[in-house]
Amino acid sequence: MARQPKSTGASQAASKASQKPPIGVEDLVHATATRKNIPTAEHQSIMDATQRAPRQARYPRANAQWLEALCALHETNGSGADEAMLPPQPRLNRELDPQLIWRGKDQQDWSDLVVNAPPLYIQEKVKPKALIDDLRRLSQTADNSAASADMQQAELFGDFNGLPEGAERTDFYQHEGHWQNRLILGDSLQVMASLAEREGLRGKVQCIYFDPPYGIKFNSNFQWSTTSRDVKDGNASHITREPEQVKAFRDTWRDGIHSYLSYLRDRLMVARDLLSDTGSIFVQIGDENVHRVRAVMDEVFGEGNFVSQIGVAKTTGSTDDYLGQTTDYLIWYAKSKRQVKFRKSLKIKKPGEKGGTNYNRLRNGFGESFSLTDELLSDERVNSGDLKIYSLDNLTSQSAGRDKGEGAASWFGVSLGGKTYKPSLTVRWKTNEEGMSRLKIAGRLEATASRIGYVRYLDDFPAVQINNRWDDVGASFMSDKIYVVQTSQSVIQRCLLMASDPGDLVLDPTCGSGTTAYVAEQWGRRWITIDTSRVALALARARIMGARYPYYLLADSREGQLKEAEISQRAPSNQPAYGNIAHGFVCQRVPHITLKAIANNAEIDVIWDQYEAALAPLRAQLTDVLPKGWLAAHRKAQKYTAEVPADIQEWEVPRDCPDSWPASARALHEAFWQQRIARQKDIDASIAAKADFETLYDKPYEDKKRVRVAGPFTVESLNPHRELGVDEEDRLIDPVEASRAEYGQDFAGLILENLRSAGVQQAHKSGKIAFTALTPWPGQMVCAEGRYDDETGASKRAGIFIGPEFGTVTRVDLADAAREAGEAGFDVLIACAFNYDAQASEFDKLGRVRVLKARMNADLHMAEDLKNTGKGNLFVIFGEPDVDVQDTQGRSIRRYDGQQDIIDLPAGEELVVKIRGVDVFDPASGEVRSDSADGIACWFLDTNYNEESFFVRHAYFLGAGDPYKALKTTLKADINPEAWASLNSDTSRPFPRPETGRFAVKVINHLGDEVMKVFKVG
Repeated sequence: MARQPKSTGASQAASKASQKPPIGVEDLVHATATRKNIPTAEHQSIMDATQRAPRQARYPRANAQWLEALCALHETNGSGADEAMLPPQPRLNRELDPQLIWRGKDQQDWSDLVVNAPPLYIQEKVKPKALIDDLRRLSQTADNSAASADMQQAELFGDFNGLPEGAERTDFYQHEGHWQNRLILGDSLQVMASLAEREGLRGKVQCIYFDPPYGIKFNSNFQWSTTSRDVKDGNASHITREPEQVKAFRDTWRDGIHSYLSYLRDRLMVARDLLSDTGSIFVQIGDENVHRVRAVMDEVFGEGNFVSQIGVAKTTGSTDDYLGQTTDYLIWYAKSKRQVKFRKSLKIKKPGEKGGTNYNRLRNGFGESFSLTDELLSDERVNSGDLKIYSLDNLTSQSAGRDKGEGAASWFGVSLGGKTYKPSLTVRWKTNEEGMSRLKIAGRLEATASRIGYVRYLDDFPAVQINNRWDDVGASFMSDKIYVVQTSQSVIQRCLLMASDPGDLVLDPTCGSGTTAYVAEQWGRRWITIDTSRVALALARARIMGARYPYYLLADSREGQLKEAEISQRAPSNQPAYGNIAHGFVCQRVPHITLKAIANNAEIDVIWDQYEAALAPLRAQLTDVLPKGWLAAHRKAQKYTAEVPADIQEWEVPRDCPDSWPASARALHEAFWQQRIARQKDIDASIAAKADFETLYDKPYEDKKRVRVAGPFTVESLNPHRELGVDEEDRLIDPVEASRAEYGQDFAGLILENLRSAGVQQAHKSGKIAFTALTPWPGQMVCAEGRYDDETGASKRAGIFIGPEFGTVTRVDLADAAREAGEAGFDVLIACAFNYDAQASEFDKLGRVRVLKARMNADLHMAEDLKNTGKGNLFVIFGEPDVDVQDTQGRSIRRYDGQQDIIDLPAGEELVVKIRGVDVFDPASGEVRSDSADGIACWFLDTNYNEESFFVRHAYFLGAGDPYKALKTTLKADINPEAWASLNSDTSRPFPRPETGRFAVKVINHLGDEVMKVFKVG
């Protein structure tokens, strides 16, 4: 028989790897939670006008009584001529709480806070697990058929909405569907009002984490691109030009600290309305404004609902001429402090560190004690439990108002080791005589030269409750920050774990890089996060889509039930498991053994009596065989002060048998120690069994065979209506008009004046549209008539539509304006806006009326300290993505017949989309440049677009960062490198002919701008 060659180590490893089962990829679905059926961006045009119009939400000011009393200071007490000359008499109610006053506050307080609550529109539906499953399917089945892939894609997204049977998708706000987490673009004030007023979330939010701007420098708070966190004050090229960001900054800091406090108070009032009765809000702030913010929160939440002011150590401290600033602050308020949900935050004790500084002694199994040294601390016997670390705690208490001295309760003598100890006349024991006896026989008392103490083992309660100084979270950022103002994950994690449970709803009005959403997803909380910055949302979206989380065992799962039975030493539950996240995770726990619990444990007496029946005779026999005079000499040397029985006592039996003892004593000595050690183990077991436990909420048990990705979420935005307030006499207040002293005219007038002189720059031509005349036009959407000569010299009439100063123009807005322009006989509609939504990007014609979309330079609405970059055109026509559609052989199958794109897909073939670039409006130069694919942050495909909503079925990330880095490492054995590489490509993976006949491409650049194009497949 031929000899078989030995297999190499590499081949053996490969064989094991091939046999290793694939890692499961799961997501958390909040099956018992629901959300209202809200419209998608595609549904905006079919909404009823009353549904589209903003509702108004009113929030009563809390200090009307205070303001009335304050105004009384300016009144006099009489009406006579002489009395009128008297100075004003102060009549302010001294019982009213003090308040912080700032400029403009008194005018605001004469009326309720009125906030517009416009509808929210879903822009994208994202299911990260579907994207990973698609990659796994491609890796595992190389010959996967197109039909099979299409069927599985439909299954992955088919249950996304979850509306009741028979419910119409267009019955907005009428039905409850599956819960999806939410990433929302818009002003947090209006978004929160909309959530409360339209979607019934008032009183439903458990925890809010609010990280408002710290300082008054515009650049420091807002990032201008996904590719750069290098923002410098005073550098015009680093100023974000997003209109929502400009408005947010202007509203916040227009009047310095005065407008900042108004901005903050308004949002706190609306946030409080969203909180449940058990809810909490955490506001993160620096030392520059912490005192002011706390005063405002006292006013909004009531000072009785203040919970804590937490100091968070920063990784680096700014320095100045005095002391370096090393601390940020978290201000924690409850909706109702009496009802607030609170879960203890615990940290494992370590000797020498916080909570463990007094644990400086060791005790072995024979009751011998010695000092804890660094050398002994590293001894493996300490880690195995053979040596137990302990501290000697105080056994007395002051007990103010209680009697002390002879005859008083809990004041008595304690005999230990042949000596008697009594408390001083100013204190008393912490337990009674019965309890003290149990502590003694449990081995929990130890004598020093002058007192006795309580032996508190480190394992009795190996954790310490965290206080309001957090020194251990400042350096816990992810490996690289991706946003200019990014909060530590551990800070938010600790807040959420203290104030909420799995399944609870968490809200963040200032999304930034999406850290709150990221952490909430990890710990099974539902989340809503809001930001005015497209850059921030682009970063957050990518971060969450590619996130990899540990798979924690659910309490409501069979695996969780078995784990719970294991750690509680009980029989497993026989209840059916449904995977409900609201039941929480199975978490590690630690014992919490107290002096009181030991003193009240009557089982200790029973165990003592059982062993004493054997130990007492052993001691008597040992006394009889001891060398003559040995016991008397020993007692004389110890200088006992208490009366001691004639037989040798437990504390007198040495651990090692002395050489002077006879052989007959050695056997008795060994039997004695066997019984004594066994008794101590049984007593310790009884103490442990009856101990309370504390849950370590930050240490759930993990299933290493599975990983988790983010659950389904939607990307949403506000409808761009101008915000109007109402004064105390129900007159409309336009905050934009109120702040327009710098303009000296209305916004539309300013735009038309600049349009008249600047014209409109074409994107790819050297010339521009130069108006020969520009006059006002009395239309609903069209506000001016412009006349210009085209390339042939023919005169053309253009209707001018001006979008909102702070907001986005939608496809519906363009359609309404184009329809009005057509009815008025205009040849072309020129829309001027700071931003267009993705659906508007491909809208370029309505009937015979061409639609030109001009991007306005952000300098047109910048305040003086933010404007005048000195570059560029004011109005530039904005293009669309340069997309090629190919077959799997790389041949282009897209053609243009003069009116529309046609995709000629042969039967049985699959489609491939290639992104060549995108026309990018550069806000710094005011020009459109044609960028290659390098200018794209990410692009998405809906391979079966139904014109009702955009599902992200393929996602591609072309930026420098790789959101799937962690998942690649975990799933490297399940998904091949080629599949992972496809995520960083400008060319899509092949996909079958869409059943709907359409697919859609959405492209997002590094500035957060989105454009979308829909293709019809013939």
